[in-house]
Amino acid sequence: MNLNQIHNVYFIGIGGIGMSALARYFKNIGKQVAGYDKTPTTLTKELIESGIAIHFEDSIDLVPKDYFVENTLVIITPAVPGTHSEWNYFKEREYHIKKRAEVLGIVTKDTFCFAVAGTHGKTTTSSILGHILYDSGADVTAFIGGIVENYNSNLVGDGKTVTVVEADEFDRSFLHLHPNIACITSMDADHLDIYGTSDAIEESFVEFANKVEDKSRLFITKELPLEGVTVAVNEDAVYSAINVRIDNGSYIFDVKTPNGILKDFRFGLPGKHNLMNALMAIAMAINFGTPTDAIAIALASFKGIRRRFSYQIKTDDLVYIDDYAHHPTEINAVYQAVRELYPDKKILAVFQPHLFSRTKDFADDFAKSLSQFDELLLMDIYPARELPMEGITSEWLLGKVDNKNKKLVSKENVIGTILESDAQIIVTIGAGDIGELVGSIKKVLNENI
Repeated sequence: MNLNQIHNVYFIGIGGIGMSALARYFKNIGKQVAGYDKTPTTLTKELIESGIAIHFEDSIDLVPKDYFVENTLVIITPAVPGTHSEWNYFKEREYHIKKRAEVLGIVTKDTFCFAVAGTHGKTTTSSILGHILYDSGADVTAFIGGIVENYNSNLVGDGKTVTVVEADEFDRSFLHLHPNIACITSMDADHLDIYGTSDAIEESFVEFANKVEDKSRLFITKELPLEGVTVAVNEDAVYSAINVRIDNGSYIFDVKTPNGILKDFRFGLPGKHNLMNALMAIAMAINFGTPTDAIAIALASFKGIRRRFSYQIKTDDLVYIDDYAHHPTEINAVYQAVRELYPDKKILAVFQPHLFSRTKDFADDFAKSLSQFDELLLMDIYPARELPMEGITSEWLLGKVDNKNKKLVSKENVIGTILESDAQIIVTIGAGDIGELVGSIKKVLNENI
């Protein structure tokens, strides 16, 4: 497919974090863009304000009438059901219909592509890398799975020759990409509803790794069973963060590289997992040829990603942090970061599980990770693309949690229940619609400080 011949781009599921980045991209390069989504969100509001027409009812009558077969590309999200009338309308008329991953594959094929893969850390690593490249003057466009605070957008830059993309393992999407430089941050089991077994996930990552023929351009963590350039924090590796210390809430560290030691990088995101993500981005940027002084300047100015350990309130009396974590490993990382920063304070976690299948597959690990917090409020499972599973409920999960201060809470009662707690540190966690509550929680907490 030649994108130059496409005039219109229509999105089914335009409000998704990955889909909306593509929508912004096509709008930036002069295409006419419109789309459908099931519900209005902050993201769809921002897209509408940028001039993109969006509707929220599955109706053929609402599809723009000037979107003709010969010059329109239709992009769909995997979450769209086969009964969707607009999707079937386009299929029956033989429009160009592609999944988001396929379109990213087309976009990246003719560029120098950085691909960031891994069960955890993709968004943070690709955001840091995109920011470093853009800030250092590279002709880059970075497609991000989160809103980067520096740009208030999930699209960084408007370059034509270099791309940064998250290589998503869901539905084996990353196999559509054409990476020149890539990293794999982790290969933990996830998406077992798609893969079936952890071995199948590992095989898919191996297939992705094999897309990078020059292994000096594939960056990996030490424990992965792959050939590549190793990256580690406080361990021996080809690229290693050493002499790590904390100064005024930021990490200061040196980087051991194949060509010597680089001194005194500053990075403001807490948690050893984020330090590892930053180191991955540094290693990839160095490999690309980015000047190391430019990397250091960009890293120090990186503000983070919305819903990735995102401070909402930060006072002496109360701290409120919001995070997208939805896997036990990610929850452990959030806890480690919070406890490192606030070793003597009471921590309340409010968690909304995401997907019945993920809750079922990792129930014991979720229970263990959630048991660490001083107090836990557990919301109902957010179904996303799934139907309920018999016996898989938040009440069932809560029964596995070893924590005396635990409680089920409905979405409607979350804010009132939070106000009943005397915790000095509050963390909201989850990938569902808990993110839509953050503004209201912040407002009420500020009023009660």
